[in-house]
Amino acid sequence: IRSCGRKISGAGRGGNPRTQWWTLEVREAVKLKKESYRAWLARGIPEAAEAYRQAKQTTAVVVSEAKTWVWEEFGEAMEKDYRTASGKFWQTVRCLRRGKRVYSNYRGITLLSLPRKVYSRVLERRVQPLVEPRIQEEQCGFRPSRGTLDQLYTLHRVLEGSWEFAQPVHMCFVDLEKAFDRVPCGILWEVLWEYMVHGPLLRAVWSLYNRGRSLVCNASSECEAAGMRVSTSKSEAMVLDRKKVACTLQVGGEVLPQVEEFKYLGVLFTSEGRMDHEIDRRISAAAAVMRSMYRSVVVKKELSRKAKLLIYQSIYVPTLTYGHELWVMTERVRSRIQVAEMSFLRRVVGCSLRDRVRSSATREELGVEPLLLHIERGQLRWLRHLFRMPPGHLPGEVFRACPTGKRPRGRPRTRWRDYVFRLAWEHLGVPPEELEEVSGERE
Repeated sequence: IRSCGRKISGAGRGGNPRTQWWTLEVREAVKLKKESYRAWLARGIPEAAEAYRQAKQTTAVVVSEAKTWVWEEFGEAMEKDYRTASGKFWQTVRCLRRGKRVYSNYRGITLLSLPRKVYSRVLERRVQPLVEPRIQEEQCGFRPSRGTLDQLYTLHRVLEGSWEFAQPVHMCFVDLEKAFDRVPCGILWEVLWEYMVHGPLLRAVWSLYNRGRSLVCNASSECEAAGMRVSTSKSEAMVLDRKKVACTLQVGGEVLPQVEEFKYLGVLFTSEGRMDHEIDRRISAAAAVMRSMYRSVVVKKELSRKAKLLIYQSIYVPTLTYGHELWVMTERVRSRIQVAEMSFLRRVVGCSLRDRVRSSATREELGVEPLLLHIERGQLRWLRHLFRMPPGHLPGEVFRACPTGKRPRGRPRTRWRDYVFRLAWEHLGVPPEELEEVSGERE
């Protein structure tokens, strides 16, 4: 609470002309300190140094008193009426996206007070059981037992089956411009009413938006009838086919660019349906992470091995293995993953390839399991999750689906399903025909 209150009231470190404690008295004190500092650098005499020391102490006292005054004012307002205080101290912080200083890259973020956050969470838990059975299966975000992996696997399986039977797939990745900022409240109440949120619960949700200050833009096109607008600068088209096919899509008179690869939910999909480029990108991203903290973490002698391994498990491994449930681990991929793993662990131990120390000995010394074992365990866990999915869930449906058609000539690619079935047989000794029965046993 203290940290959030100081950020909202501007009583934290730093200041700018829009901060409440940046008063005329504070500005004069800071100006005097800077002038004393420049005089001390120019003259270099003890009197100038003493003047700068006194100006620095005076400035610190003035700034501290100003911040204390703002913090006390915020506390008094919270004690009198937290709703009035939250309305008074809410801020819309401009977030600069992608480092480009253009107005379209700024977003507004509403900072809620702690009581309002608790109130919102209570309402969310009461609304969720009512609307959950009525939400379409295509929606996986902000839903229990669903996530980005469901969407990634569904798309990956569709592309895999289509490429196997030479069936073209035309895709359009659409990005909505300021999606959450353009939801009209009127339509929101209608949707909640259709989802059986009635009476006091609907009025309680409405109270969160009562007397709100957010600005919602309305437009006239069909897509914008619900407050949505397609961002043509970020929307792209892609075609999966064994032959080069042009796909011309227009939105609002603008032609969407056709690309050969697209990063969807953090995973790179290509027009050939391969995951090789994504695995290479993961390895490069992990190498960039290691370079960024090489001196400060990896080879720093003052840092214990335990701390380094915690950073390895929490930052390096997730960066390297994101989306590994979709991978087909060939010998080349396994070798590259092991090289990326040992490049970090060898530096933690303090040895190199010239020392000719086995990778198994390095892992045993550090007490970590092989990263390949971690990846294969995650793939088997996802396979069990697919078998246990109830009917109607998209990942389970595409997993059980059998594409039809005629395979073209040539050696087919290794299917993810066959790879994981072989993995289960090698590691668990479970034949494919018994996997569905065994997957129901959590032990």
